[in-house]
Amino acid sequence: MKLNRRAIFGTVTAGALALSLAACGGDDGESSSPEINGTGASFPDAFYAAAIEGYADVNADAVVTYDAVGSGTGKSDFGEGLNDFAGTDSLVGEGDGPEEGSYQYIPTVAAPITVSYNLPGVEALQLSQETLAQIFQGDVTTWDDPLIAADNPEAELPATEITIAHRSDGSGTTSNFSMFLDEATESWTLGAGDTIEWPSNSVGGDGNTGVAQTIQDTEGAIGYVDLADATESGLVFASVENADGNFTQPTLEGTTAGLEGAVVNDDLSYNPLNAAGPDAYPITAPTYILIRTEYEDAEVGQAVKDFVEYLLTDGQELAAEAHFAALPESLQQQALDALNETIAD
Repeated sequence: MKLNRRAIFGTVTAGALALSLAACGGDDGESSSPEINGTGASFPDAFYAAAIEGYADVNADAVVTYDAVGSGTGKSDFGEGLNDFAGTDSLVGEGDGPEEGSYQYIPTVAAPITVSYNLPGVEALQLSQETLAQIFQGDVTTWDDPLIAADNPEAELPATEITIAHRSDGSGTTSNFSMFLDEATESWTLGAGDTIEWPSNSVGGDGNTGVAQTIQDTEGAIGYVDLADATESGLVFASVENADGNFTQPTLEGTTAGLEGAVVNDDLSYNPLNAAGPDAYPITAPTYILIRTEYEDAEVGQAVKDFVEYLLTDGQELAAEAHFAALPESLQQQALDALNETIAD
């Protein structure tokens, strides 16, 4: 299904380019609107693909491309001036590329990170936060371990060995998942970040689709995948214990519940992980667009502003169908204000 999204993406950009060339009314091959390109997080890829398609419908001159190469690469590209905007699910850290003061976070949507697994015969699995931590750091290595059994007293768990499926690239999805385990549990020892030193019973996959494919292909596998890719791959999701002690599924309703209590920082970053609330899904992740505080080409800056403004307004209506939760109205307005302050007309 990821290939389908990329097929749509290619059609959109090619069609938009053809329309923009026609709009010029000449043969010099120059577009009336500059092409803008983004690279970065694969987590929001489904939403950005849908938004690019929707944007082309309302702005035929626009040419927008987005390459889902992972948050780490997106931030690095941004620092090197290789893209016009970057997608990232994690914050900029030391050594990531962008210099302090050169960027502004613009939140766009949020979504749950699923804990997906491949265990034939077990269609309903519950995992407490501590059990989840011990699985992913390699302390629990078989599915019939007493910790998993305690979370699932009615399930018939096989002795199948556990294979951890994780991202092989620098990833905001990894950052948010590991941050959740680091903040919510006492037993997690692997730290948090875009990359993690995973245990020996693990297999890396490129992007969220790569992790999803590993889970599909490996009986006994468990991994973390965004809701859009997990749904499109037909994966089975575990219910994860939230801060109130309830086991919740990764739904958009649970994501929205998790957003309600999040505190937004001055730079518009926020942390909805393990938010309080009986219905909140605990591994709820934000995603951001990095825009430049200064664009050398004013037309490129304006084109970026126009596209990001669309993401924050009409584009929000596309979120649910792509398996993402729209921003709360207050955060949406804060993002629009920051966009207008950063890139003046």
